[in-house]
Formats: sequence, structure tokens, C-alpha cells
Amino acid sequence: MSNTITKYIAENKVLVAVGFYFMFSAILKIVSGIDICIPCIWKYTLGVNCPGCGLTTAFISMIELDFNHAFETNRLIFIIIPYGIYCITQDYVSFQRRHGV
Repeated sequence: MSNTITKYIAENKVLVAVGFYFMFSAILKIVSGIDICIPCIWKYTLGVNCPGCGLTTAFISMIELDFNHAFETNRLIFIIIPYGIYCITQDYVSFQRRHGV
């Protein structure tokens, strides 16, 4: 099992690196208040909120189990997280089938 996970991580280095950075920056912000999260390019350049604005804040609120604040910040978080888990699970199952595990 762990050998399969190691191979999956090796094959998806970029996805794993982005996921690790996102989780690390969210936890760092919760624990210490240091914000190294990537800012929204739309908001920074055009001054307008995009549909994804507030997703990091909503994710942090969910880690803190403050679901009301997460809902108020960006409601899409309740669609994106389950869909993301579904996509990663399906990709992993497909990986296992391709490699005969």
C-alpha cells in the first residue's frame, strides 16, 4: 500500500507540491498568523473579486471547524472540497489500475 502511494506521489510531484504548499500556508496562518498564501491575481490587478476569492479563508475556517464563517466567506468551498476529494480518489484508483496494483 505505501509503495503504491509513494509511486503515486512520485508521478504527481507538481500536484503534491501545490497541495503541500496550500496546506502548509493555511496551517501556518492558523498557528502563527503569518500569511504566505498566494493573493488573488484578479483582485490584485483589476480590483474585483473573482468567484474563487475567499476560498483560502473559507478553507482555514473549515480547518478551525467554523463552518458558518466558511459559508459566509465563500459558499463554493462546500462544493470544491468534496469534488476535489472525489477527483483525487478517482485519479488514484485510475493510477492503481494502470499499474496493476
